[in-house]
Amino acid sequence: MSYQVLSRKWRPQLFDEIVGQKHVTITLQNAIGMDRVAHGYLFSGPRGVGKTTTARILAKTLNCENSLNNNPCNKCTNCHDITHGNNLDVQEFDGASNRGIDEIRDLRETIKYPPNNGKYRIFIIDEVHMLTREAFNALLKTLEEPPAHVIFIMATTDDHKIPVTIKSRTQKFDFKLISEDEIAKFLNKILENEKIKHDNKGIFQIAQKANGSLRDSLSLLDQVIAYANETLNIKMIRE
Repeated sequence: MSYQVLSRKWRPQLFDEIVGQKHVTITLQNAIGMDRVAHGYLFSGPRGVGKTTTARILAKTLNCENSLNNNPCNKCTNCHDITHGNNLDVQEFDGASNRGIDEIRDLRETIKYPPNNGKYRIFIIDEVHMLTREAFNALLKTLEEPPAHVIFIMATTDDHKIPVTIKSRTQKFDFKLISEDEIAKFLNKILENEKIKHDNKGIFQIAQKANGSLRDSLSLLDQVIAYANETLNIKMIRE
């Protein structure tokens, strides 16, 4: 079996596993529990802090066949297919490579059809700020009067590039940089599960260098593990 990088192997699969964004996850879970789910969400914040991961967990929870405590069960067919990117009701788009009006027009055609297996058709648009002005205008028309079965979850690292008209038709959540303590705690948990010897000072050094990005911390940890012979200590990590 080929090696799986830590950021993929340890990607959170539950709201409760998201690191450092409780203000977002608790609000989303409460909304699901109260059946107050919006038709448009905008997740804004720095890279590597959980925006896309949260979007996927939200999509899974909404279409889960056996949702538990406003979390996905991660066992049903819908959860399995969404996790592996094989669910027809949940589609992801990269705003950087699908930024034109033609792509949004195609999307608008797709939303006319009801979901196949889940409750909603969910469209996750990453780097949404990269869309052209014409594409934003086309998307706006859909956000103004979305079908009841459609939900848009958009993620951006450049909130100021999103038109005000789009923002006003979505619920906006601001993701924050993750604290060094929270990153270090998460890395320690991974190393304990992977049965890799380490010292806390060395791991905190990685957390500091990540500058608030959990994804960057996992990338650094991957490099350090590959470099180390035995124990991950602060001397070796500084090298």
